[in-house]
Amino acid sequence: MRSRLFWKVYLTIIASLVLLLVAGTMIWRLGPGGDDLGWDERRQHFVATYFSEPGDRQALAGDAARLAQALRLDIGIYDADGALIISAGDPLPAEIAAIERRRGLERGYFMAGRLDDGSRVVARFDDPADGGNSRNPFIAIAIAAIVIGIGAWPLVRSLTGRLERLRGGVESWGDAARLPRVAVEGRDEIAALATGFNRAAERIESLIEAHRSLLANASHELRSPLARLRMAVERQAAQPSEALQAEIVRNLAEMDELVGEILLASRLERLDAPESTEPVDLLGLAAEEAARADLPEEAISVTGACRPVSGDARLLRRMIGNLILNATRHGAPPIEISVTEDGANAIIRIRDHGPGLPEGSAERIFEPFFRPQSASEAAGGWGLGLALVRQIAEKHGGSVTLEDTADPGAAFAVRLPTGTR
Repeated sequence: MRSRLFWKVYLTIIASLVLLLVAGTMIWRLGPGGDDLGWDERRQHFVATYFSEPGDRQALAGDAARLAQALRLDIGIYDADGALIISAGDPLPAEIAAIERRRGLERGYFMAGRLDDGSRVVARFDDPADGGNSRNPFIAIAIAAIVIGIGAWPLVRSLTGRLERLRGGVESWGDAARLPRVAVEGRDEIAALATGFNRAAERIESLIEAHRSLLANASHELRSPLARLRMAVERQAAQPSEALQAEIVRNLAEMDELVGEILLASRLERLDAPESTEPVDLLGLAAEEAARADLPEEAISVTGACRPVSGDARLLRRMIGNLILNATRHGAPPIEISVTEDGANAIIRIRDHGPGLPEGSAERIFEPFFRPQSASEAAGGWGLGLALVRQIAEKHGGSVTLEDTADPGAAFAVRLPTGTR
């Protein structure tokens, strides 16, 4: 069964051909050759001027013969009763009624005019002077319409067939573990639509996979604080103490932080750029976050200067705070923060003097919930902190890298474009 779109397109073409056929026929009917445009008077004047007196049959026959030869016409003169009295060229019907019954105009006849005694002069194109033919143009238009209609069928079928296959690909989403792709046929708008569909499928697939991984890792990371919280609550119920109360509060804070990071990571996945931007002083943000790090003044320092960057101050604050938190958890003081400029980029470097990172983890360190194989469960992994740093930097048109250092420790560098993006 053909789709509704196929019939809409195909019937639109057929309807256009029918309208063309009707319009062509009307134009032909009402054209200069018709009797409604003043040609009757012109033909009548010609007949009255050219032909002799009706009573002189011999002279009248000579006039008809000369005119038939000059114009290559078959001419007949019928008396008032409709009987043929003079014929020049090929014979015409003996009665004018036969011509009228045949709708003579459609068969090459036309009424040339009347003589004074009521006789009628009829002409028939035998070999038209313009080299054409006297066939009804309606037939040619009808044939052309039929040919175009037949030729349009495979063209429309091909067009709508590709759309149907695209629709089938969309409808099959969710039926398999992997989102289906559709074939890209041609180079037109439908091919561009199919390409966009495939890109969307890849994007959705990556988002689904990222969310699956995020949820799996988050559920694993939540087990530890939940287990500790359960034990602390049970012990607090049996033998209350301030230490157990502090343990409960600490585990709740850890879970709250993890849930907040999961929600932020999920929201950033849906964004192509920050929702709101403003000029942001990176040096000021770094100084504020360093002051909140709960470290001795000599254990953390902030230096440098650069032009403001355009971005979301809340997200950039979170990015710097995560880098400082990573340095305090997995590194060791002193923590050195520098804000500099390199051409069109602002660079934030945060360096610690801890044991450094495991070998081969320079790129994987930015994966959500990355945990080195040598790390114990108690030591924990990197959670979502550095993964959020990369997301925030990329949403602002920048990047984050782990730099090589000569001395022990880790150094992270975030590059962000300065000025208005």
